[in-house]
Amino acid sequence: MSQSDPRRAIPRTDALLASPALVEAAARLGRDTVRAAVTGAQERARRGEIPPAEVEAAALAALPTRASSLTPVLNATGVVVHTNLGRAPLSAAALEAVLDAAGHVDVELDLTSGARGRRGAGMLAALRAAVPDAGGALVVNNGAAALVLATTALAAGREVVVSRGEMVEIGDGFRLPDLIASTGARLREVGTTNRTHLRDYADAIGPDTGCVLKVHPSNFRVEGFVSGVGLAELATLRRPDGSPVPVVADIGSGLLRPDPLLPDEPDATTTLRAGATVVTASGDKLLGGPQAGLVLGDADVVERLRRHPLARALRVDKLTVAALEATLRGPSTPVHDALHAPVDELRRRARRLADELGREVVPVEGRVGGGGAPGVPLPGWAVEVPVEAVSRLRQPTGDVPAVLARVDDGLGLVDVRCIPPDRDADLLRALREALAAPPA
Repeated sequence: MSQSDPRRAIPRTDALLASPALVEAAARLGRDTVRAAVTGAQERARRGEIPPAEVEAAALAALPTRASSLTPVLNATGVVVHTNLGRAPLSAAALEAVLDAAGHVDVELDLTSGARGRRGAGMLAALRAAVPDAGGALVVNNGAAALVLATTALAAGREVVVSRGEMVEIGDGFRLPDLIASTGARLREVGTTNRTHLRDYADAIGPDTGCVLKVHPSNFRVEGFVSGVGLAELATLRRPDGSPVPVVADIGSGLLRPDPLLPDEPDATTTLRAGATVVTASGDKLLGGPQAGLVLGDADVVERLRRHPLARALRVDKLTVAALEATLRGPSTPVHDALHAPVDELRRRARRLADELGREVVPVEGRVGGGGAPGVPLPGWAVEVPVEAVSRLRQPTGDVPAVLARVDDGLGLVDVRCIPPDRDADLLRALREALAAPPA
């Protein structure tokens, strides 16, 4: 390398790492991440791809914009509980609670006495207050875990009696029979796909019965010549010795109380009143909280589940404890607001966006999503865009967010239902950029 070689002007690594911009980046993203970006920019300068004076700028440009690989997305699909987008967005109260819990908190400490306290006591109190019919409450890390814990504690090595019409498959290929079999319980299927009667259950009950399982087939509907057995009837079942058979009801969606918008969606309160011993559900669907599995029901049975060794492996962390309590005690959640958004207001918002862009608005039907209320349409409004703009909307640039829209009958549709009103300006910015870009 000659004395006049421009590569001699490439800044040293220590000098670059000491620059204010990269010091700030290291505090946010980590020194190793920043060092790797610096090394990469220096190599580009050595190859002559960039001049030495641009090494620092190139290193900064190569850094990730956020601390994790997860990218925030505006949900313009009209699907309220979108599994691929992380299901329920947290409320402002839950977000504040997560920040509070990120440091040291009294998650298992009684600050008055200085002794160890009950984990998540405030969260469990809030859950019991939300469902007064529940004598006991427990929270684990997801809905499937709640069902696994219930069937393991009540029926490991014994039989779980379930209707063939409720042998469902949930997302990503997970099947109820496989889930139950993993607990060490044996499934005893009764009835047929479309019709099951109380006598079918009664004929299957024996001394080896651990529990009866009632599953809400939340992501499909069977119509026509069908019949099932209600919880009140299942609660009358007895073993040969006269002892009652626990009835575990998996309602899925996490609805705690009846909602007139979703008349066919089971809720925890009604299910317990109907005779269920234990109800299991998800916390990150219609409840609108973080991923969690809810267990509600008979106090003695719930305590039995809490003391089971598996409960330790399924317990929630402090961030979930905080977010769930804030969701239960706090204001209306984004899920609730999106489900109950007034149609006229959705039309006004869509119309304002369309007028700014010179586009049209079209009526659309949203969905609850997350396996909940599959037959319930949610009337709304969307901005029509070219199909090719839908893929461009998914690519964030600078201060322009990623937007997930949908294509229906050859039209690109930007449904405003799940976009918080205070993000309409961000959505407009993303739309302007996507519509201005030339076709790929």
